[in-house]
Amino acid sequence: MTDKIKRVYVPMTETGFYILFCLREEMHGYSIGQKVRTMTDGEVTITPGTMYGTLSKMEKDGLIRFVREEEKRKLYVITALGTEVLDIEIKRIHRLYRNIGGN
Repeated sequence: MTDKIKRVYVPMTETGFYILFCLREEMHGYSIGQKVRTMTDGEVTITPGTMYGTLSKMEKDGLIRFVREEEKRKLYVITALGTEVLDIEIKRIHRLYRNIGGN
């Protein structure tokens, strides 16, 4: 992982985290948005502009990759680099949780 990637993605925005988290399986932007809304009981909504801007940036930076197009929707999946960034963020979140008295 380059310093640039670390500087841009660590710590992650909530949007970036949820997008990478969802892309552990193939998905398109709309399905990511639906899954995030469900996972967060509607507390987090990713607008189309934010979703597609973030997907484009993450693809350019090598965190996700385009897999295929299905019914005019682009499907993406996380890359090894994206998994590395996501793992760092998950460990950071666990540490924060422990520090506030969580398990």
